[in-house]
Amino acid sequence: MDFAELSLTELRQKLVAGEISSVAVTEAMLDRIAERDNEIKSYLTVTDELALAQAAEADVRLAAGERSPLLGVPIAVKDIICVQGVEATAGSKILEGFVPPYDAFVVRQLKAAGAVILGKTNTDEFAMGSSTENSAYVTTTNPWDMSRVPGGSSGGSAAAVAAGMAYAALGTDTGGSVRQPASFCGLVGLRPTYGRMSRWGVIAFASSLDQVGTFGRTVADTTALFQVTAGHDAEDSTSLEAAVPDYEAALTGDIRGLRIGVPREYFGAAGMEPAVEATVRAAIDKL
Repeated sequence: MDFAELSLTELRQKLVAGEISSVAVTEAMLDRIAERDNEIKSYLTVTDELALAQAAEADVRLAAGERSPLLGVPIAVKDIICVQGVEATAGSKILEGFVPPYDAFVVRQLKAAGAVILGKTNTDEFAMGSSTENSAYVTTTNPWDMSRVPGGSSGGSAAAVAAGMAYAALGTDTGGSVRQPASFCGLVGLRPTYGRMSRWGVIAFASSLDQVGTFGRTVADTTALFQVTAGHDAEDSTSLEAAVPDYEAALTGDIRGLRIGVPREYFGAAGMEPAVEATVRAAIDKL
């Protein structure tokens, strides 16, 4: 079985059914990273030992009947989000060697849910860029075309998911740094409502705009990661103090009566590729 071809949702089903183990999947992901990432350069740090330990623990929890949207699922984390005991560089030599003694809130959520953290992904330095060419360490390429960029600043996370080297990933978005690389890499990227995901433990670019976001290959995959990592955090003064809705259940809800606004000035603008406009219009017609 080629584990890389499974969506996160499909992987969850197989883990719950006992058809595969988290350790086997994690080993396959680590092997794939070793084989492919020398060229793509999506990861700055691969946390082999941590990932395998988390996978083994997840298998025990699964065998005991525990269920969670991310239990045993290998995930990547942008290297601007702190993971306790793992170097956090924010793509800069200034922070080289910085090992945070704490987890970011969203990472605590991941660990509690039993996710497997494969490593930290590349980013433009301090998230200040839109191509992931401006990391102080490596330049990430787009898995679909190595001559092109994956977007940025969360290009490492986007490339890792697109290349089948993670089932989903966390990024950050200040002015498009999740949404743009998701579009470049053929993924679903979500920048949530400001305050829905805690910024605590995230190396800031602009705190009044920064927001943690999620990448997945499908809407369901992106939602599963969002469902687990969203939530109120008293340590973040801008965190939304409200219950987290059941986003996964809402995916199958009734959307009759929903109205979608389409800005007229988006079409016919100079520089818009005809193929892009045709694709967007086709999607509008379908809706």
